[in-house]
Amino acid sequence: MVTSAPLHSCKLELDTSPEAFGELRRSDDVPDQPEVLRQRLADDGYLFIPGFFDRELILAARASVLSRLAAEDALDPAYPVSEAIGRSDRPMTYRGDFALNNPAIERVVFGPELLDFYAGIFGEPARHFDHIWFRAVSHGLGTPPHCDLVYMSRGTHQLYTCWIPYGEVPLEVGGLMLLEGSHHKSDRLKNYLAVDVDLYCENNPAQVEKVKEKGGWSHPGWLTNNPVVLRERLGGRWLTAEYQPGDLLTFNMTTIHGSVDNQTHRIRLSSDTRYQRASQPADARWIGANPAGHGPRAKRGLIC
Repeated sequence: MVTSAPLHSCKLELDTSPEAFGELRRSDDVPDQPEVLRQRLADDGYLFIPGFFDRELILAARASVLSRLAAEDALDPAYPVSEAIGRSDRPMTYRGDFALNNPAIERVVFGPELLDFYAGIFGEPARHFDHIWFRAVSHGLGTPPHCDLVYMSRGTHQLYTCWIPYGEVPLEVGGLMLLEGSHHKSDRLKNYLAVDVDLYCENNPAQVEKVKEKGGWSHPGWLTNNPVVLRERLGGRWLTAEYQPGDLLTFNMTTIHGSVDNQTHRIRLSSDTRYQRASQPADARWIGANPAGHGPRAKRGLIC
């Protein structure tokens, strides 16, 4: 993958040599072959399917979010709303509220396209988490490397994340990146993968205060804030793409991922949602009309 300018993640310059940085393997050649898709998930830990969704469906969802951004005066008035140019004094990253009571977003992430797709992957009916993670990532910001299991491990671990961009995401806008082959290295990450950010030690006063009383996490959630050193230690390449509206990227709970920092003033819009077999237990934090999430109802104490 050829880059015209340095790329950063966690404000550190990434090594973009062919040995350290590359493109995601495309699976748009086999979208209707679940056996092949399952094997690629096992081999690669992810599936990247450009053009999975109807482009207009995604653009309608994008427009619904842009209207909310405009209503709260978060966009630079010197540019058309459609360009999603953010104001420099309004930085943001996670904006789950943009997905609340938003039929256009729900149509994408809860619609028949994804449920049928995951039913094919699982070989049986699929269900989704009810919570929608939505992100509006501003200039200079991104996501540190992590695995999703530490946030959603109280049900089945046979979950898949679905990441969807709502607009064009060239490299400099900061799309998702995965660490190649990292899902095969769980033994080296077993202490980290055993984390539940909402658990705390009842016999540790500092954790009781931080988690139970103040609603924080017992662990920051991310694996590291140095993606350069992480890749050097674990091997593999950081893989990404120049995403387009309609693209889908799905991966398992132990695939390490983060993002390239957004080096532009265009807000990067994306959602990430979770899917599993309907027959298996689901993490109660993310289910129902009013999911507990990481709030007070999610906190659990134990003796450590």
